[in-house]
Amino acid sequence: QVQLVESGGGLVQAGGSLRLSCAASGLTLGNYGSGWFRQGPGKEREFVAAISSSWSGGRTYYADSVQGRFTISRDNAKSTLHLQMNGLKPEDTAVYYCAAATRGGDYYDQQTYTNWGQGTQVTVSS
Repeated sequence: QVQLVESGGGLVQAGGSLRLSCAASGLTLGNYGSGWFRQGPGKEREFVAAISSSWSGGRTYYADSVQGRFTISRDNAKSTLHLQMNGLKPEDTAVYYCAAATRGGDYYDQQTYTNWGQGTQVTVSS
């Protein structure tokens, strides 16, 4: 049974940093693409960042809104995904979800992802 569990969310002031983690069990995360999505208050869930499988080079992809501020990484030995978030803004406030893509597809499209975590709340105060 595949399980993804996020942690690291919380309340931070604008300009601050947080590091999210997503621990995977039941699958070897490095064998698949994985990503982060978020859903802000009253908004639809949107793509944040993704990283391709290790065998395809671990390439990273970012939404324009977080490019240069967020960094996605993966610890293959621990089957854990991370999202380092710097320079946080109030508009980054959202529930952040990690997801694994066990089939190929467009990493920007949430339909590509087959397994999802429950989410972790990030709140950025102004």
